[in-house]
Amino acid sequence: MERTVEGIDVARVTGWFEANVAGVRPPLTFDLIAGGHSNLTFRVDDAAGATWVLRRPPLGQVLATAHDMGREHTIISALGPTAVPVPPALGLCTDPEVNGAPFYVMGFVDGHVVREAAAAERFTPQQRRRAGESIVDTLAAIHAVDPDAVGLGSLGRKEGYIARQLKRWYGQWEQSKTRELPAVDEVHDRLLAAIPEQGPATVVHGDYRLDNCMIDDDGRVIAVLDWEICTLGDPLADLGLLMVYWAEADDRASALPGAATTAEGFPSRAELLDRYAATSGRDTSRVDYYVAFGYWKLACILEGVYARYIGGSMGSASSGFEGFAAQVEMLAEAARDTAARVGP
Repeated sequence: MERTVEGIDVARVTGWFEANVAGVRPPLTFDLIAGGHSNLTFRVDDAAGATWVLRRPPLGQVLATAHDMGREHTIISALGPTAVPVPPALGLCTDPEVNGAPFYVMGFVDGHVVREAAAAERFTPQQRRRAGESIVDTLAAIHAVDPDAVGLGSLGRKEGYIARQLKRWYGQWEQSKTRELPAVDEVHDRLLAAIPEQGPATVVHGDYRLDNCMIDDDGRVIAVLDWEICTLGDPLADLGLLMVYWAEADDRASALPGAATTAEGFPSRAELLDRYAATSGRDTSRVDYYVAFGYWKLACILEGVYARYIGGSMGSASSGFEGFAAQVEMLAEAARDTAARVGP
């Protein structure tokens, strides 16, 4: 009897694979990959042992313009020939009759996603240091891509990135919030009044962190994942958000509870900043602004995820969202504390 998989019409998606993916041998099995807090990611295996990855939007109602599968597929297709490591893009389905929503398929990359401190224990301190260095070097590589040269020049407006981001995420906050949180409003106003001058626009990942990258056994980044909110804009926004995610052992609170980067060997935030400045040639002196923005943006994003979770849109097999309400409050306070150090 055919197994039911929430979020996948097995028969129709299998038919799409047969028509669009070379060498596939049904039957296919679909397994939800744990860890995704927005789009749903499935591992797909066929009868011959080949493996792919399928990405689709979350179940139920989602915000307008969010979870654009075509956008993600376009980005990884464009970055494939560059120095940025991404999974190979294999196909995009825009017909909702196939699976109820668009989806795309990419090649399976065999590596490690290091999310919690326990996952970091499989690596030596030297390999952890290499992972931190590789994370920074890969970020600099993303920001070195010429968007026009790779066909991404129309991915988004190049100017006014931070102002547009403040408007976008504050709008999402207003749509998704499950309670009043004055710190979110206060930080929005402070950041809006102190936007740094933007340099040349680059590709901006939008959610760049260790566990949105896949590393090999030696700690080197072999694939950057989760491009769903990528656009063009200020590269220092990616750097600030990386600082938010990069927890250290003596931090009072962490954007990612139990974060892997607290393990021995990972570079400090200061070391990452120095390496990025040296590798990219960019001025990082106003990084506190971007760190405050990162905390604030993450609070807005996680509130949206939490609202979808309690609304049942993430699928019955999902878990791990229960503590998001408290996490949003912590992030909002961290944003307020950091923003207090930002001058006008």
